[in-house]
Amino acid sequence: MRFFYLAYLPYFILLSTLLSQLTTAQESMVIAVIGKTKNDSFYQQSFKGCEAFANKHPTLTCIYDGPNDYQDIRSQKDIVLSAINKGVDGLLISITDSDFLANEALNIAKQRNIPVITFDSDLLPKHHEYRLAYVGTNNFDYGVALGDYAKKFKGQGTTKICIQSGHKTTPNLNERIRGVRYSLSGNNENLKVKQDNGWKEAIRCPLYTQGKRSKAILQLKYILNQPKPPLYLAVAGFAQFSADYINTTSPYKSRIASQEIIIISADTEAIQLKALKQGLSTANIGQRPFEMGRLGTQLLFDVIKNSRAPKKQFYYLDFHYCTQKNASSCTKK
Repeated sequence: MRFFYLAYLPYFILLSTLLSQLTTAQESMVIAVIGKTKNDSFYQQSFKGCEAFANKHPTLTCIYDGPNDYQDIRSQKDIVLSAINKGVDGLLISITDSDFLANEALNIAKQRNIPVITFDSDLLPKHHEYRLAYVGTNNFDYGVALGDYAKKFKGQGTTKICIQSGHKTTPNLNERIRGVRYSLSGNNENLKVKQDNGWKEAIRCPLYTQGKRSKAILQLKYILNQPKPPLYLAVAGFAQFSADYINTTSPYKSRIASQEIIIISADTEAIQLKALKQGLSTANIGQRPFEMGRLGTQLLFDVIKNSRAPKKQFYYLDFHYCTQKNASSCTKK
């Protein structure tokens, strides 16, 4: 009998190994993190958050994608469809155009029972059936915070402001604009500010970049070269995400220091804090993209592995204030 067991022991070991590999394969899952753009450090931080969660769960793999250079709604749709067709188990998406993505891609994800969590930019309320929850900043409150900060620099009489945004249809950016306008005017209908409480939006503003850094820099130059520049307020990184930002704004450093030029921007990525430390930005209000990716992945993992749906529809994260004085420490917790 002992000889029998010894003779067949290698086969038992091989069978056990194969069964173990099969079980692992069956338990493995892939979550796709899809940003509005791929070359944006904000969304790369979110992907790192996904990877940090995956490091504690060996069966989970995170993949990352997004339109290569700017907020292209068709490219984002194609990328989402490609991920669906590759058989990913979950989608973590920052939405550029709610109508287009819901009708052209997320409806298919729903048909195939692929769970979706949005981060940074949520779907419009009419499309919430296509996602389980949203993780990120409360974008209206974030806009109010940006507007409230701008009030610190209110001049005598009417103060002009120019808001810079990305794509005209992007839900989170439009909510931020609504928040800024509410802060300045008290109007909650997202109407352009016209002589409200001493504030006025400059002609041609808001300026829309489509997330193109080169376009954002050109728009910033347009503002800075005006005889009396309006207060510049960007509802995302845009120009400050460009490698050309420091060279573009360096000639205006003394005017920024004297508050003749005011530059307030959302986000506090490393490239932005570098400029802030050099006195080339007045203030930045930052978000938590890493935690968006980590928490969004955790929620998807619970749905896929444990059939446990998110307890809430909205998981709001806080934001932080960075100035030239605290730029070295403002993002640390």
